[in-house]
Amino acid sequence: MLGPKSPGANVCWCLSYRIPSKLNNELQGPARGEYVADLCHAKPAPGVLAYDGDEPVGWAAVAPRSDTSFARNRKIPHLDDLPVWSLWCVRVRPGHRKTGISHALIAGAVEFARTQGAPVIEAYPIDNGDARIDLTMAYAGIRKNFERAGFTKAADTTSVLAGHPRILMRLDLR
Repeated sequence: MLGPKSPGANVCWCLSYRIPSKLNNELQGPARGEYVADLCHAKPAPGVLAYDGDEPVGWAAVAPRSDTSFARNRKIPHLDDLPVWSLWCVRVRPGHRKTGISHALIAGAVEFARTQGAPVIEAYPIDNGDARIDLTMAYAGIRKNFERAGFTKAADTTSVLAGHPRILMRLDLR
């Protein structure tokens, strides 16, 4: 679900916010997939999957913010000292979009964070209004999907993705 069609490609594998920039740049081709495979055997798991029968059709990355680059990101503010979890990537496989899977992934990520003891979960979606966004850059999610899941806007950010501002949204899990 996370990997590219070509095993030698140097695409994200949902690592760019999870690991230090230097390591992200050093991992090339199959080494990226091997790194993700190791993450999948660690505790806590690196995210949640959605299935259609036995086929994985969606992915959401969720982890303690302290374990991500959001812990050091100057464009995404820290609102307090709570040990929040970050939800930063929601991907749905082509052919399965517009069927509610992204909503199920957000709900699954929230539940996963809750079971791991997270007091708060944050997301950093695009605030695109009704404007269309490039699906390649839609991984951050869109504001209205997080609002439907009970998140509220907590702060503006200086981060921009696909020409749209990103906002910080939160859901209190206590």
